[in-house]
Amino acid sequence: MHSEFIVEMNQQNFQQILQGSMNTPVVVYFWAPMSQESADLVPQMQQLAQQYAGAFTLALLNCEQEQQIAAQFGIQALPTIALFDQGQAVDGLGGPQPIAAIEAMLQKHLPSQDELNLQKALALMSEQQYSEALTLLNGLEQELQDKGEVKLAKADCLLATAQFSDAEALLAHIPLEYQDNYYKGLIAKLELHAQASNSPEIQGLESQLANDSSNAKVANELALQYHAVNRSDEALEVLWSFIAKDLGVLDGELRKTFMDVLSALGQENLTAKQYRRQLYSILY
Repeated sequence: MHSEFIVEMNQQNFQQILQGSMNTPVVVYFWAPMSQESADLVPQMQQLAQQYAGAFTLALLNCEQEQQIAAQFGIQALPTIALFDQGQAVDGLGGPQPIAAIEAMLQKHLPSQDELNLQKALALMSEQQYSEALTLLNGLEQELQDKGEVKLAKADCLLATAQFSDAEALLAHIPLEYQDNYYKGLIAKLELHAQASNSPEIQGLESQLANDSSNAKVANELALQYHAVNRSDEALEVLWSFIAKDLGVLDGELRKTFMDVLSALGQENLTAKQYRRQLYSILY
């Protein structure tokens, strides 16, 4: 398996690899083809390195080919696993091990998968890939999602993907100590959206619908206007109040608008998911 996280250690590069542990931890895996147990574990070690995605470098050392290095390390049993950090051996395991034992050792020294996903999400946000970042943030353990800095990152992604009501709900519960300039900037974006999305035309349609709550044509026009200014949650709410009672209202025009809004929001939008479920429940 070729990967930037996996290297073959040999006489020429082993000093350089260990020096690399000053920046990124290195796991040296001592194995040999003659030791079936150590050879069998190589693919699992490679898979583990891929999962950690750069949190450590896996250095594979074939002890049959590199007997001098194995002797330098005083290897007594295969496989042997040694974890180097800051140029020093900080932990290790000797003899056949289940992969779970190796994972447990790594967890003592390396970031958790959730912490790695959080770092990856923040990196995606810096590249303006907000939808992908939001998917990662939503997959974190609840304990991590409840942290102020993660809530702010999620709110940022929600604003960038036009999920304004969800962003507003999240920003309403930010602890005081996290109400910094980043928070204030997000609040300002939310307020700008609120101002821009409340045009006289929308206000007029809202007033008409309030006076004639059964007017499907006005409801459809209001929903289209809402959607145009990224108030899609409200668009869906207005449309659903009609099509939940009659899917064919206005010759199916409201249902079409409803489906168009769902489609524009995409598969990962939480509100869209909820309305899709509700639609399927009356369709089937």
